[in-house]
Amino acid sequence: MVDIAARALSPAINDPTTAVMAIDQLHRLLRYVGERRLSDGTIHDAQNTLRIAFPTSNWEDFTSMACTEIRMFGIIRIQKPRRSRAMLEHLLEVLPEQRKAALHEELSLLQQATQETYSNGVNRSRAETPDRQGLGGSPTMKNGQPTDVKPEANNAP
Repeated sequence: MVDIAARALSPAINDPTTAVMAIDQLHRLLRYVGERRLSDGTIHDAQNTLRIAFPTSNWEDFTSMACTEIRMFGIIRIQKPRRSRAMLEHLLEVLPEQRKAALHEELSLLQQATQETYSNGVNRSRAETPDRQGLGGSPTMKNGQPTDVKPEANNAP
């Protein structure tokens, strides 16, 4: 899924919607893995003697793998930081406490990348707004109007 998102975000392809759909699947996978007990890479016998040790990914590996390349390739596509932020914030709400440090770290890295990329207040605000669809448009409505549109602009025919 990460490779699909990275390819979709490449200048040759430039398809942020496909990247957002890949993030949808990564979101599901991270939630599934985050709710499970992960192996520490050891197997003990009945007397608790270590019998086998093997390399295995831990939670931090999974979160880093799911977020790093997509963040680096896709920060300039406004859909991507919005969808990634929504994913991370949702996972922080639903996953157990022991999973949250890695999610907070990824959210912090996303925030840093967003601030470095978007100097304009409106674009930064849009990029920092979580959006499960990643559309990149107006994040919220107030009195039936998007919050970043002046009311006078809506009086035009």
